[in-house]
Amino acid sequence: MALKATIFKADISISDMDRNYYNDHNLTIARHPSENDARMMLRILAFIVNAHERLIFTKGLSDDDEPDLWQKSFSDEIERWIELGQPSEQRIKKGCNQSQQMMIYSYADNSFDAWWKKEKTRLQSRKNLSVFTVPEVLSTTLANAVQRSMQIQVTIQDGQIWLTIEGADITESLEVAIEKHQ
Repeated sequence: MALKATIFKADISISDMDRNYYNDHNLTIARHPSENDARMMLRILAFIVNAHERLIFTKGLSDDDEPDLWQKSFSDEIERWIELGQPSEQRIKKGCNQSQQMMIYSYADNSFDAWWKKEKTRLQSRKNLSVFTVPEVLSTTLANAVQRSMQIQVTIQDGQIWLTIEGADITESLEVAIEKHQ
């Protein structure tokens, strides 16, 4: 018998003063049986910093043809393709070719460092690709805050991000919380 996804609910209120984006999102997140809390929270963090009314979670781990998140135009063109972890070169090529902008979010750990060292030269030639990392301390803090139903308030201003998850306050500089690699 196949394991089923675990369903999580997240009510997220975002005030992003840097992008002039203010909205509430009621998300239903299906956590794949092979996905841990840290990876699920990385998906939510990627959603928060790229929030848009047309940004959605996809089948992700369950479907090789879709990224973890994407944003499509009203004419069904992929505007933003978001992957987590350290995707293969073939996957990156597909995302860059099929979208206007591709983004990769990964944990800042030893495996990322080895992957980045190996792929950096090839990845830098892709003009519509951005690679970001999240420190292990932040991903652990976010993973420890996971509940089946979460209330998340987010404020982003002047490069700072403030997250409140069920009473736990997390404050980080976006440049530290989400480091861009070039």
